[in-house]
Amino acid sequence: MLETLYKEALNRKNNPKEGSYTTYLFEKGLDKILKKVGEEATEVVIAAKNADQKEIAMETADILYHLAVMLVETGVQLDDVNRVLQSRQGKKSKVEERQKISDY
Repeated sequence: MLETLYKEALNRKNNPKEGSYTTYLFEKGLDKILKKVGEEATEVVIAAKNADQKEIAMETADILYHLAVMLVETGVQLDDVNRVLQSRQGKKSKVEERQKISDY
């Protein structure tokens, strides 16, 4: 589904459509897109904290959409993201190198 979102965002970037929310985001630019990514990320956290599965699904859909728009706007392709994910697959995390969190 992320590929579909990405392709639709890319198409809208290349073929703006009056009245389209995606076109609006591209017209407003990266700052607006990033603001929406941040807002949606916060909403996902709140939904998860509230253990509201329907809200989690809806807010996750929103953030994935806005991330797809951000990727298109910044010129990062899904293949770039996939390569990073594939390079991490099966690797053991080096948690001992991470700073210990002591203040909650």
